[in-house]
Amino acid sequence: MSLVTFASIQNNPEIRTYIKRADETLITLGFTEHSFAHVTKTAQTARDILEALHYEPRLLELTQIAGFMHDIGNVVNRVDHAQSGAIMAFRILDKLGMPADEVATIVTAIGNHDEGTAVPVNAVAAALILADKSDVRRSRVRNQDITSFDIHDRVNYSVVDSSLRLEPEGKTITLSITIDTEICAVMNYFEIFLGRMVLCRRAANYLGLTFKLDINGQTLL
Repeated sequence: MSLVTFASIQNNPEIRTYIKRADETLITLGFTEHSFAHVTKTAQTARDILEALHYEPRLLELTQIAGFMHDIGNVVNRVDHAQSGAIMAFRILDKLGMPADEVATIVTAIGNHDEGTAVPVNAVAAALILADKSDVRRSRVRNQDITSFDIHDRVNYSVVDSSLRLEPEGKTITLSITIDTEICAVMNYFEIFLGRMVLCRRAANYLGLTFKLDINGQTLL
């Protein structure tokens, strides 16, 4: 068995190809950006969450790996992409010689990150859920024609600033969002993302935290 590092995963040509081709599929389907910007941000945010909670260094690296690989299943199909991505990750990581217990941790997290089927069953899964679902930003919108925006484009484009702040002493994790209400009403955000926010609350609870959502300076959750 060998030590598989985040750097080796991040630079692995096979994995990078799957991420790139998966995003190409989502472009055709009209989804927001799910390429290297998203997975890199997700990987770092998920690591930061567990680092602030003093998890051990190797688990932090496994969390980054899970974050970077979490969306590769979109190369198969958007439907059930978490499960297909987990199977793909198993094959890749096993082939690279990662120990079974580490593979299991990552595969479980990837297989439990999509809101349709997700459950925060371990710390890595919980951190991945919070990191993935909090990545709401204008730069993820590909469509530059505002007049043709669907509700997903409009909600993401309306977000002019967002941050995820963890306060270990207060045991809270807060997603703060600034929305341009001339582009999108706050209610539209909830119409699209309520399920994701409920999942974030469950993930935060698993980590012993309370999830809060602030939009335009108002605490809504």
